[in-house]
Amino acid sequence: MEVMQDAVDVTLDPETAHDYLILSADGKRVKHGDTSQNRPDNPKRFDQVVSVLGKGFTMSKRYYEVQVSRKTSWVLGVDRQSINRKGPIVLTPTNGYWAMWLMNNQYKALDDPPVTLSLKDKPERVGVFVDYGAGLVSFYDADRWSLIYSYKGVIFKEIIYPYFSPSTNDKGKNSAPLVIAPFYDTGH
Repeated sequence: MEVMQDAVDVTLDPETAHDYLILSADGKRVKHGDTSQNRPDNPKRFDQVVSVLGKGFTMSKRYYEVQVSRKTSWVLGVDRQSINRKGPIVLTPTNGYWAMWLMNNQYKALDDPPVTLSLKDKPERVGVFVDYGAGLVSFYDADRWSLIYSYKGVIFKEIIYPYFSPSTNDKGKNSAPLVIAPFYDTGH
């Protein structure tokens, strides 16, 4: 698939991670823990929403894949640099987020308004493709090479960051991590 030529190696930024998120040493896995990780607060860190960002980019195309199998709830997407990271957050394009989620056994694109997605198969890996210049954010079922949803006509004017939320662990039911696939081993 053409987007594979834009595959990049994404790593998580611990400076942005909510205090209850556990990140792997290599910055490729994130899961929700039951206790505080005792991280110092800073302006970049999410303080109420269990989220973390990847390293930012501008003016290019990017593609990466995230393993979501064994997860009962998650959110993936991209956001702009100027998003609010403190307090309650509403994930919509108006607020600088282009995302999709799995929650309560339902997939949604978090557009304005949200769009319920009818997926034939549950994706095990979700591919995220961003074309900064063309104003496009697309989500794919990476194992079947099928398009899940696209945001089109997005006007990017600042740095864009990959966005990840493994959601809460839900008393162990959602304890598996989100795993960023290495760019050289996406299985295609």
